[in-house]
Amino acid sequence: MHASFVSQWIRTLNSVDVWFDKAQAFTDLKKVDPAVLLTSRLAVDQLPLVKQIQIMSDVAKGCVARLTGQEPQKFEDDEKTFTDVRARVRRTIAVLESVGPDAFKGAGERVIPIAALPGKGLRGDAYLQQWAQPNFYFHATTAYAILRNCGVPLGKADFLGNVDVRDL
Repeated sequence: MHASFVSQWIRTLNSVDVWFDKAQAFTDLKKVDPAVLLTSRLAVDQLPLVKQIQIMSDVAKGCVARLTGQEPQKFEDDEKTFTDVRARVRRTIAVLESVGPDAFKGAGERVIPIAALPGKGLRGDAYLQQWAQPNFYFHATTAYAILRNCGVPLGKADFLGNVDVRDL
């Protein structure tokens, strides 16, 4: 189970860190307050960029904790700057890196409660595939799209991150 998502989420979180390098360069060049980007959204009823990153982080560290029978680490949702957001991303990566494959023994059978559905839960394998992964990538994609919509020069390669390409 560890191999099916932890390393990929770390890659994606590392990509997010790069997005904020580009966002910083963009705001510096255009003389835009970074808070404008952090509070931007694609639709009026959508959560802003900073919240997309916070939820992405919560999904990642929460999933790892729940699948391994631990209590999720609590991060304060107090990010106000690009530096704060990047620090949260890096703390999330550290959480993911701290849990090895052996910690996931039996995770597929563990029933994981779903906070949004009181009294309901999913088996660990279904929780990962049907709940955590879609939520993680939904918020990653939305964060990327908000930055892109604001004019940050991101492309597909920025979303994919470092791909382990080999010579044929």
